[in-house]
Amino acid sequence: MSVLPSHLKYAETHEWVYIDEDGNAVVGITDFAQESLGELMSVTFSELLGDDLVQGDEVMSVESVKSASDIFAPISGELIEFNEALEDEPELVNEEPYDGGWLFKIAPHDVDELENLLSDEEYQAQIDG
Repeated sequence: MSVLPSHLKYAETHEWVYIDEDGNAVVGITDFAQESLGELMSVTFSELLGDDLVQGDEVMSVESVKSASDIFAPISGELIEFNEALEDEPELVNEEPYDGGWLFKIAPHDVDELENLLSDEEYQAQIDG
């Protein structure tokens, strides 16, 4: 069973998000998602840095030994940072999906969009399907 921190909000597309102390949305993929993908081999950052994103926009992709997967913005806002450590160490997503393996940060336009996302219990029910 995947670990689901209760302070995070979850998208149906398997991203997690929380608002950090600077008011930015930190985004990654869930433990369930990284387990499903298998060992990550690479991450591909988009050219969208500095662009405004709408909730659900494709932001980047990750490639594993099994497949490639697109990663989406769980909330709207300006894309302000990628986790550049992942360029050399994509396995951080597998090893620390909720910590060092975060993917990108967004300066949110409307934090109320978090209310449209799933709680840890709702996300667990979705993946248990």
